[in-house]
Amino acid sequence: MQVNFTHHQSAHCENGVASNLLKNNGLNISEPMVFGIGSGLFFVYLPFIKVNHAPAISYRTLPGQIFNKLASRLNLKIKRQKFSSTTNANKALDENLKNNIPTGLQVGVYHLSYFPDEYRFHFNAHNLVVYGKTETDYLVSDPVMETVTTLTHDELDKVRFAKGAFAPRGQMYYPIHIPAAVDLKSAIIKGIKNTCRDMLAPMPIVGVRGIKFVSKQIRKWPIKHGTKKANHYLAQMVRMQEEIGTGGGGFRFIYAAFLQEASVILNNEELKTLSKEMTLIGDSWRDFAVEASRIYKNRSAKEDAYNTIADELLDIANREEIFFKKLKQAIS
Repeated sequence: MQVNFTHHQSAHCENGVASNLLKNNGLNISEPMVFGIGSGLFFVYLPFIKVNHAPAISYRTLPGQIFNKLASRLNLKIKRQKFSSTTNANKALDENLKNNIPTGLQVGVYHLSYFPDEYRFHFNAHNLVVYGKTETDYLVSDPVMETVTTLTHDELDKVRFAKGAFAPRGQMYYPIHIPAAVDLKSAIIKGIKNTCRDMLAPMPIVGVRGIKFVSKQIRKWPIKHGTKKANHYLAQMVRMQEEIGTGGGGFRFIYAAFLQEASVILNNEELKTLSKEMTLIGDSWRDFAVEASRIYKNRSAKEDAYNTIADELLDIANREEIFFKKLKQAIS
């Protein structure tokens, strides 16, 4: 069984799966547009939840929310299902493939045999598309990979029923209704307003205030926890930012591309200017990641290294605060 499906590589898995599934159904929408309308850009610091023995930091909304918000704002209908057994999960997936329906899956990363070893850790919010099946394998389009790939039947069972936080429980999803015409303009405005609201939220652990809070914590980590633990916390932060869920710089570059596209659709020059500004902020997130990695790899020659990167992060937070206030103004 093989469904006619075109694989496009993307920077982030959920955006990529959404964009690829919709393109396959005749709605040509780019990855940045999915991310922007779906209000994927976010920041939350959860010190009371530990991931890999370090405080949880997320640079994005909850898994599934990008596609759900996109669907709601464009009046698409997405069907989502979870399962209690591999038998039922496989039956439903095979039924879809028989009916020519490429299907999005939420999976765990750890048992993805086509991922390099250094990227395989316990993270259960990865997304991919299954578009076919042979006697031994499932045909997989993972948007972060350059080309299509495969997983054996057993491997797919393992990743669909990975254990731990955000356990996917065999989750599969696919579009069941796409209107003949979609109103991109109003969807873009709703998406931007939502992101501005999130990033300027008055809560101390969310949005730009959350980034400022983490900057304060970084100064305390070596004193409070000792160098070894502080380095581990920092490494986990960069991993969440640059490897696991794209996050920091990567998300800013995608968001900048979204604003670039939106400026044309809304005929709004201010968004084009803000797109360039967001690209520069993305560069600063990348610089922060590089400096932080020097510290936890013990290659930083700077005397007061932790305070230095805390200053860098605070500067990013201040610039993002100004940025999101201007963006809110630009579409009001």
